[in-house]
Amino acid sequence: DKTGNLLPWALELIEQERQLVEQERQRAEQERQRAEQERQRAEQERQEKERLIAYLRSQGVDPHNLPNHAG
Repeated sequence: DKTGNLLPWALELIEQERQLVEQERQRAEQERQRAEQERQRAEQERQEKERLIAYLRSQGVDPHNLPNHAG
Protein backbone atom coordinates (compact mmCIF):
# COMPACT_ATOMS: atom_id res chain seq x y z
CA ASP A 1 0.00 0.00 0.00
CA LYS A 2 0.96 3.65 -0.16
CA THR A 3 1.89 3.84 3.51
CA GLY A 4 4.40 1.02 3.12
CA ASN A 5 6.11 2.83 0.26
CA LEU A 6 6.09 6.21 1.99
CA LEU A 7 8.00 5.15 5.10
CA PRO A 8 11.30 4.13 3.41
CA TRP A 9 11.17 7.31 1.30
CA ALA A 10 10.62 9.47 4.40
CA LEU A 11 13.41 7.68 6.27
CA GLU A 12 15.77 8.28 3.34
CA LEU A 13 14.94 11.99 3.38
CA ILE A 14 15.54 12.14 7.13
CA GLU A 15 18.91 10.41 6.70
CA GLN A 16 19.93 12.80 3.91
CA GLU A 17 18.98 15.76 6.10
CA ARG A 18 20.96 14.30 9.02
CA GLN A 19 24.02 13.94 6.78
CA LEU A 20 23.67 17.52 5.54
CA VAL A 21 23.42 18.80 9.11
CA GLU A 22 26.52 16.80 10.09
CA GLN A 23 28.47 18.14 7.10
CA GLU A 24 27.50 21.69 8.03
CA ARG A 25 28.52 21.08 11.65
CA GLN A 26 31.92 19.82 10.50
CA ARG A 27 32.36 22.78 8.16
CA ALA A 28 31.52 25.20 10.97
CA GLU A 29 34.01 23.46 13.29
CA GLN A 30 36.76 23.67 10.65
CA GLU A 31 36.03 27.37 10.19
CA ARG A 32 36.14 27.90 13.97
CA GLN A 33 39.54 26.16 14.09
CA ARG A 34 40.86 28.31 11.22
CA ALA A 35 39.70 31.45 13.00
CA GLU A 36 41.39 30.32 16.23
CA GLN A 37 44.66 29.61 14.37
CA GLU A 38 44.52 33.07 12.80
CA ARG A 39 43.85 34.66 16.19
CA GLN A 40 46.87 32.84 17.65
CA ARG A 41 49.07 33.89 14.71
CA ALA A 42 48.02 37.52 15.14
CA GLU A 43 48.71 37.34 18.87
CA GLN A 44 52.20 35.92 18.26
CA GLU A 45 52.87 38.69 15.75
CA ARG A 46 51.71 41.32 18.25
CA GLN A 47 53.97 39.88 20.97
CA GLU A 48 56.95 39.81 18.62
CA LYS A 49 56.34 43.43 17.69
CA GLU A 50 56.18 44.39 21.37
CA ARG A 51 59.48 42.58 22.04
CA LEU A 52 61.13 44.36 19.12
CA ILE A 53 59.86 47.74 20.32
CA ALA A 54 61.17 47.02 23.82
CA TYR A 55 64.55 45.99 22.42
CA LEU A 56 64.85 49.11 20.27
CA ARG A 57 63.98 51.31 23.26
CA SER A 58 66.57 49.48 25.39
CA GLN A 59 69.14 50.42 22.72
CA GLY A 60 68.10 54.08 22.85
CA VAL A 61 66.13 53.97 19.59
CA ASP A 62 62.66 55.48 19.28
CA PRO A 63 60.78 52.78 17.33
CA HIS A 64 58.21 55.32 16.18
CA ASN A 65 60.84 57.60 14.64
CA LEU A 66 62.88 55.25 12.45
CA PRO A 67 64.47 56.52 9.22
CA ASN A 68 62.98 55.31 5.96
CA HIS A 69 65.22 53.16 3.81
CA ALA A 70 64.68 53.30 0.06
CA GLY A 71 65.37 50.00 -1.69
